[in-house]
Amino acid sequence: MIRVIVKESESIDKALKRFKKKLEKARILKDYKNRQFFTKPSVERRAEIIKAKYKQSKTK
Repeated sequence: MIRVIVKESESIDKALKRFKKKLEKARILKDYKNRQFFTKPSVERRAEIIKAKYKQSKTK
């Protein structure tokens, strides 16, 4: 569970920004989006291979 303690003189916008950064670091939203739909392991592996090939082609 992620907690953000709001200080007395701190605005809500800054506290919300800190909360969003903590969420991003913990990769909670990314995991949630990935788990919304089931993808077969073979499809995941294929996607990883395609992604790796793409990254390698960019470095050349």
